[in-house]
Amino acid sequence: MIDLRRLNVLRALAEHGTVTATAAALHLTPSAVSQQIRQLARDLDVELLRPEGRLVRLTPAARLLLRHADTLYAQWEVTRAELAAQNESVAGTLRLCGVSSAIAALAAPAVAGLRGSHPGVTPLIIEEESGDCYRLLLAGETDIALVLPGPDAPPVTDRRFAHVPLLHDRQDLLVPEGHRLARPEGVPLAEAAEEGWIVKKRNNDTYPLLTVACAAAGFSPHITHQVKEWYSVSALVEAGLGVCLLPRIVPVPSRHAVVRVPLRGEPAPARRIVACVRPGSDEHPLVAAGLAALRSAAREAGGVEGPDFARVTGEAGGGPASPAYQGPG
Repeated sequence: MIDLRRLNVLRALAEHGTVTATAAALHLTPSAVSQQIRQLARDLDVELLRPEGRLVRLTPAARLLLRHADTLYAQWEVTRAELAAQNESVAGTLRLCGVSSAIAALAAPAVAGLRGSHPGVTPLIIEEESGDCYRLLLAGETDIALVLPGPDAPPVTDRRFAHVPLLHDRQDLLVPEGHRLARPEGVPLAEAAEEGWIVKKRNNDTYPLLTVACAAAGFSPHITHQVKEWYSVSALVEAGLGVCLLPRIVPVPSRHAVVRVPLRGEPAPARRIVACVRPGSDEHPLVAAGLAALRSAAREAGGVEGPDFARVTGEAGGGPASPAYQGPG
């Protein structure tokens, strides 16, 4: 018999590389991680780890087991979904996590809609950065993650995740009133090359989006202030301390004397908001209801990407993903 909880510890070790990092990611002690993997090895009568100096290395048996892990987890999710479908009504706790702007623009109206269509559903919303959302999903601590795929996010070929594209969110330039770039007709991003930029570099989804957009426009942004929360960023822009990229779904604070300027030219800076679930779990009535509500909210906010709510999954084994980039959303 395979205990999927122990298998998840092995899968986390393959992703994070060390027992210490795995313990931190799973909120366990290093000794508990080692004990779980030793017990899994005894259950299967195989060797899973070999010491290599101060570190450990996965054995061929462990890598073989991990190649089957995605199928085992997906089948378990399908089984849970079929069992839940036996109930006459959709009920239970639906856990959603996501970046702040996606929660405000999509999760809030989606949950409001669910309260009317499925009164037996109790939503639980958690604000987390994209990287943490992926980890919560793998740990079984959330059902739907609203993320911003970026340079370090798991690839679409990673079979641990099923991706549901929701929204193509254009980015605008935020400048103070009276600024030389405050033109209603819009400006190319390259014209802001000499401006100071306001963005937090660490633990921030916005930073890699900014650097990629500026690189495409032919320059590297000069970061003058590192601030993350949108209201604070807007206040600094109003004070003339720099400019920033502002997602279209994020409202401009009415009390700030700032101007949202459309960006012209191609490629136009944009980000994509994606609903991420565990493969097979989208058939669960609770998750399916949540995804349908998010689709409706996305249409109201600017439209669902693609003709339908088709799930996008990897056909090839992507293996453990790198930690996803993080930020305020």
